[in-house]
Amino acid sequence: MALNRYYSSTKYDSRSKIISLGIKCIFISHQQKDKDAAKKIADYLINAGIDVYFDAYDGDLKINHQANNPKAVTDSIKKGINNSSHMLVLVSPNTLYSTWVPFEVGYGYDKTALYVLCLKGIKKGGLPEYIRAAKIIRDIWDINSFISNVTNKKEELLFESKKMFSHREVNNPLHCVMDSLINENY
Repeated sequence: MALNRYYSSTKYDSRSKIISLGIKCIFISHQQKDKDAAKKIADYLINAGIDVYFDAYDGDLKINHQANNPKAVTDSIKKGINNSSHMLVLVSPNTLYSTWVPFEVGYGYDKTALYVLCLKGIKKGGLPEYIRAAKIIRDIWDINSFISNVTNKKEELLFESKKMFSHREVNNPLHCVMDSLINENY
């Protein structure tokens, strides 16, 4: 069963340990105003059988943030990244105003497999420069392909077992936060 890796009793200091153990965990980087969308993405990944690190569930991070302790907040973020094999950077117009997303990308750039997920309505030219070199997930079709690759399971099997949903399905939980399928002319 997949989980938010923060809850795991085992914490690692480096990605090499994660990789050697075959652990797949996705660090979800997002601007706080996009927390609801980030939670939907985190839940979708967990349902598909992938561990995530999602800051909303990190009690230490919340306490350190409330105590206005930037060093401890930074250490919590670094620990989350160090326990992740992948980083998924959620991009929306809010991301341009984030103070933490650029730090997370910079810290995780050489430590994780970096991907950018475009939230609803982000056009091709709308990505900040510092993440344009990453692999881009533009729509629900793309995230399903990403999940299939990370889990090494065929999409059809994931659809049949309700681990993920087609971009065409009305009950897909990501319809409200991601585009279904980007038009070729987009």
